[in-house]
Amino acid sequence: MATRRAARERALGLCYEAEARGSAPTAVLDEQPVPPDPYALKLVRGVAAHREEIDALLSRYSEHWSVPRMPAVDRALLRIGTYELGWEPDLPRAVVINEAVELAQEYSTKDSGRFVNALLSRIADHLRGTPTEVPA
Repeated sequence: MATRRAARERALGLCYEAEARGSAPTAVLDEQPVPPDPYALKLVRGVAAHREEIDALLSRYSEHWSVPRMPAVDRALLRIGTYELGWEPDLPRAVVINEAVELAQEYSTKDSGRFVNALLSRIADHLRGTPTEVPA
């Protein structure tokens, strides 16, 4: 079984491929000769099942960027991260955001890490509440 990081990376590739081909993510999954890791499957299926809700959140909390205008890799990462924040409540918000930021820094533009961090943080605040400050 792959690590969650590897599963997220595979889900990113599958979501990106689906969008680039204009196919449903589930159709891309069905075409795989070897099924992806179970967590990657869960992410891709979750993004597909909640796409309208996810894109509505991205539109609502993005500043000056429409969803179609976002770089494709960022858009795929933001959809995966938003799915995890909204529909995987046991995952710590910091883990979800940090993983998405690291993947953005690796696979997208030089400014993508900051963009993904800021947008997922706003969405996390909405979905999970603002994190409490730890007294010094």
